[in-house]
Amino acid sequence: MEMQVNGNKSGYVPQPGDFTFLPDRDIATDKNFASISYWKGVAIHFFKDKKAVIGLIIIVAIILLSIFGPMINSYGYRDIVSFRNENNKKVVAKGIAPRIPALHQMLTGESYEDDFADLTFLFGTDDLGRDLWTRTWYGARVSLIIAFVTIFIDMLIGMSYGLISGYFGGVTDQIMQRFVEIANSVPRLVIVSVLAIFMPKGMGLVIVALLLTEWIGMSKIARAEMLKTKEQEYVLASRTLGARNGHIIFKQILPNTIGPIITQVMFSIPTAIFTEAFLSFVGVGIALPQCSVGTLIEDGFNNITTLPYQILPPILVLALLMLGFNFIGDGLREALAPKLEDM
Repeated sequence: MEMQVNGNKSGYVPQPGDFTFLPDRDIATDKNFASISYWKGVAIHFFKDKKAVIGLIIIVAIILLSIFGPMINSYGYRDIVSFRNENNKKVVAKGIAPRIPALHQMLTGESYEDDFADLTFLFGTDDLGRDLWTRTWYGARVSLIIAFVTIFIDMLIGMSYGLISGYFGGVTDQIMQRFVEIANSVPRLVIVSVLAIFMPKGMGLVIVALLLTEWIGMSKIARAEMLKTKEQEYVLASRTLGARNGHIIFKQILPNTIGPIITQVMFSIPTAIFTEAFLSFVGVGIALPQCSVGTLIEDGFNNITTLPYQILPPILVLALLMLGFNFIGDGLREALAPKLEDM
């Protein structure tokens, strides 16, 4: 017969020590679905992409070489390497092929017999006797400065233009987009030709030419993201609460649309570098004696029959820059909007 204790029909009476905590118990946690921030997730996906990491290493290496490379030797980018021999005659190091005397002597057991046997030229010298190592990395520095400055300004202009156009819509959007179509229909060479009439050749002309053309792609990306985002619930809630248009555009919508814009920036930088190289190659870019990747390629092309090695360093730098930034752009595009199978 069952006993009833304090209303419990069971025969078991609970005791004080029956239920205790287990502090040493190992509770498993699902780390795959642990809460992580958006940008941390982007970084994780980015560094899982081998091509993106390779591109990042290439770009960082070129940036470091463009900063510290010219400091390795004592020659400036415009200095002509020369000295006076025993007869007090000035000797200029014109057209010396790449060589490292110490390495040559170690491999062959013979030393150089010319007047510049004690000098090292990793990339050789050009037809005027200027060190190509210094000029190559100085030219890469100039090209990178032009690209970063113009793309940063173009991003600000194009992003603001596209966000404002897409947010207000209606007549405002129609007028602003007709202006974009007119600006986009003018060929870049026509713009450069007109600028060359009123501006001297140099970095300023290249920057202005890029500023007038590269912002259009940014504005289209920003406008498309705005049209997709402006009807979201949080935007409608901000309008209902009386938030100003500027606050909604730049404080709430912009942070949620920055991913595609960053990807577009990564793809626009190699375009700007290539455009600068092309303008300098055709003679309307960087003015001598200052050099860039484009002017070095032009010099190498002019001397390709007599000094064929001269064109190789700037071409390799340009190719690596284009390749590296495109790898980074592909990696960011996948990281900012990962596919389901990559999750």
